[in-house]
Amino acid sequence: MRLTGMAESAACRHPMSRRDRGEEMRIFWQSFVDARIGASYLERLEARLNAIAAPGTEVTVHGMSPPDRSFGRLAEFRCAIQAVEAGIGAEEAGFDAYVMGHFQDPGLYELRSALRIPVVGAGEATLLAASQLGRRIGLVTLDPVFEVWHLEQAERYGLASRVCHVTGMGCRPEDFDRCFSGDDTAKARLLSDFTACALPMVEKGADVIVPAGVLPGLLIGGERGFTVKHAPVVDCAAVALKSAEMWVQLRALSGIEPSRGPSFALAGEQAKEDFLQLARNGTSSSR
Repeated sequence: MRLTGMAESAACRHPMSRRDRGEEMRIFWQSFVDARIGASYLERLEARLNAIAAPGTEVTVHGMSPPDRSFGRLAEFRCAIQAVEAGIGAEEAGFDAYVMGHFQDPGLYELRSALRIPVVGAGEATLLAASQLGRRIGLVTLDPVFEVWHLEQAERYGLASRVCHVTGMGCRPEDFDRCFSGDDTAKARLLSDFTACALPMVEKGADVIVPAGVLPGLLIGGERGFTVKHAPVVDCAAVALKSAEMWVQLRALSGIEPSRGPSFALAGEQAKEDFLQLARNGTSSSR
């Protein structure tokens, strides 16, 4: 039955939310950290994400083994394959959105073409959000090896002229483990190291700072109002989560999806079958 007059107008102004309809939102978060080696970090991350999630949203964090441990292009490519395989499985398991919880976003576009549910990249979402907070963006990444990668990301997302500075802290994921296990001295040292990397960028003109990694993002996430001089520091974990919630809600409201033209045309079932066969068994499909 079609609503008319004031009733129709009211329905348009106040569409039923997923929660109103008794539906919960399930978000799959893919980390590139090993579930055993980085257990304290993954537990801390999942707890924080669920603490800041909207009512009715459940976030499940998944690790990766082997983790992203040999920094470089080949390691990112291998992790991308595992991430895409996990994303296909997440959609089949009924998750409402997939978050690539690894700032470099390897395989992000391939995932977006493979899934119907929203796919959010922590790097893409954070850089786009940062561009609304300042004109010149500085990135602090874990290791100098990622500096070129992040500049390429900025070009891919149309922000090459806005990302003015990138610098590496020169640390490893395991350096954060003591911090997330409750070692306040380790946390203070990492915050100091982060600020020391960001300060020269701010002095050279950066007016917003992005921790280019969920590890440093989680580190500063609990530091309310954290800035380096006048430059706000963006919590990439929170931005990625809230972006996922937003896109799930928008899809529920209007059915919107990424462009299924040349940018993110949906992969056919044969393509997905061939990919999964290769990812899981090391061979291509014979059909």
